[in-house]
Amino acid sequence: MRYLTNPCLDPHRNMAFDEFCLEQLPLEEPVFYLWRNRPSVIIGLNQNAYGEVNLTYLEEHGIALARRVTGGGAVFHDLQNLNYTIVGRSADLDRDYPGYLHLFCDALRSLGVPAELSGRNDILVDGRKVSGYAKRVWHDRLMIHGTLMYDVDLETLKEALSVPGSKFETASGIASVHARVLNLRNLLPQFHDIVELQAALQDILAAGDTELLLEEAQQAEIDRIAREKFATREWNLGRSPLTTFRRSRKFSCGTVEVLLGVERGVITDVHFSGDFLGNRPSGELSAALLGCAYDPAVLREKLESAGVSSFFDGLTPEELATLICPL
Repeated sequence: MRYLTNPCLDPHRNMAFDEFCLEQLPLEEPVFYLWRNRPSVIIGLNQNAYGEVNLTYLEEHGIALARRVTGGGAVFHDLQNLNYTIVGRSADLDRDYPGYLHLFCDALRSLGVPAELSGRNDILVDGRKVSGYAKRVWHDRLMIHGTLMYDVDLETLKEALSVPGSKFETASGIASVHARVLNLRNLLPQFHDIVELQAALQDILAAGDTELLLEEAQQAEIDRIAREKFATREWNLGRSPLTTFRRSRKFSCGTVEVLLGVERGVITDVHFSGDFLGNRPSGELSAALLGCAYDPAVLREKLESAGVSSFFDGLTPEELATLICPL
């Protein structure tokens, strides 16, 4: 199979690279490419970032957030994770895509890894997940892409995907991450690092076929797509469907609990409860926050103009904003 080379480590540009290859790359036969991302969380097309990802942890640790063009769940990437993409005509790939995934499994098996396709979209080794994949059809084309865990930082993965109240928050949830997934490094002692593994897999999958080179204008188009779409807050956060949160914290005024609905980056529902003291009913503040962007800076400005301390004795706009939107 012919292949492309994509040395970029920026997740937003790599999402743009995928979309360009799916929608604009001239194709006569399927092509593949192997690529990596710097530390990042990649969410599915239909996911709500606020409900799936610990955005505070991402910001504190310099981890990027990117939304892909395929469905499925959130995944954590770092430089010890290898990604693969295959793009071709849907008439061929839609019929044969399990075969192409079997080719990938066969490549792993040829290196000594007992990989197998299983479930909805997983590649397993001894019952533990080493890869997840997704696909998307665009007109007469189909793209398959997925991950391959070589030596991914599982603790960071757990923290990045731990949202308050989620299954990862408990000790059993933390343990289950390690029980369900598997890094391949110890199963591939012949390789010193992931770069050597990538080179070996590329040779096996290419099977002697040649590299397909992108022109300068095509690279510039990928840069444009990344800049105008995949790197924007609107794409990564604003597309989030409706989700609800419940958060509480004890302040000097008492315990404040907020029940919040957020859809496409906008507050659609908010209710305050608790044993706090204040001079005005909190329902007035709730009404003032409807339609406000779920953005820390915008929210602080809104809370400052509303006079937070009149609803919650002694509470500052910064304190309430951090409770509502801990980004």
